[in-house]
Amino acid sequence: MRVYVPLTLPGLAEAYRTGELGPAPLEAFAVTPGLREWYVSDDIEELEYAALSRAAAASLRLVAGDPGAARRRVVVAVDVPDQQAVADPGRALDANAVGEVRIGTAVPLAKAAAVHVDAEDAVEDVSAAAEALGAADQGDDDAQFTVDGAEDHELLWYGVQEIPNLIG
Repeated sequence: MRVYVPLTLPGLAEAYRTGELGPAPLEAFAVTPGLREWYVSDDIEELEYAALSRAAAASLRLVAGDPGAARRRVVVAVDVPDQQAVADPGRALDANAVGEVRIGTAVPLAKAAAVHVDAEDAVEDVSAAAEALGAADQGDDDAQFTVDGAEDHELLWYGVQEIPNLIG
């Protein structure tokens, strides 16, 4: 199963240093039955893009929580056995948990298929979105508009061999 693990650039650097995504449990996003129902599509590429987008939103939260992190969202696409990616049945009806899975063990970075990272031109919007998250969570429509502005930027695709250049 392809899962999308949200990180920050310092988190990616740590994963590269240790050779694994961890520590466990890892929060990730995947094409789950809940995501299929929520997105109402049978197109696997659309569903995987939806899971990637959910992971990008989670990465934004990580960026907001780490004032020292570069203001770029990071998502690592990793292939894991289906039984390792477990959705919380208690949150099945929670709209905030759509596509969310937990991985109970650290995952070797060698299992990564790709890394998705914001381009430099997204930094200003991602910075503003990170600052606006709290107000958006409280229902501020202007703040939500700012958060949505980060989503206007597509994450770029990088091969795993390019990680040293990304964290450089």
